[in-house]
Amino acid sequence: MNSSGAVREGLIPLLPRLRRLARALAGQVADADDLVQIVLERALARAAQWRPDAALDKWVFAIARNAWRDELRARGRSQHLFAPEEAGEMAADRASAQPAQQLELAMALAALPPDHREVVALVLVEGMSYGEAAELLEVPVGTVTSRLARARATLQAHLGKDT
Repeated sequence: MNSSGAVREGLIPLLPRLRRLARALAGQVADADDLVQIVLERALARAAQWRPDAALDKWVFAIARNAWRDELRARGRSQHLFAPEEAGEMAADRASAQPAQQLELAMALAALPPDHREVVALVLVEGMSYGEAAELLEVPVGTVTSRLARARATLQAHLGKDT
């Protein structure tokens, strides 16, 4: 199978993770859906650039991250806060939190600076190691650790929780 076929086949199981990442980055369902579409188009168009010895998920997540940054630049803003009605829809298990808590968490995440939100999405939502996230973000591991610590502190302060 050529690289185009391998990318096409590999994208299907990545869709749920890609959508979670897009929601974490964009903060709004409509923006996340648009981002997923852009990422899929770019991945398919650039399938020849993917090396079969590289992890497809990391390659696709890098495309997502770069596409979102391109979108933010195109909109002429560095960060934003959305609070649409869909903000209560979280990728987490709905049985584990009440809708009001989900909305509060979504708003707290949306209020984080984009670089902190990226680290939260990659490490806490997608379960990447600090090293994997650092490689994807092209920053030192210490930067990932620092951003994650600041993001956690900000979320805890915003949510008023000690844990």
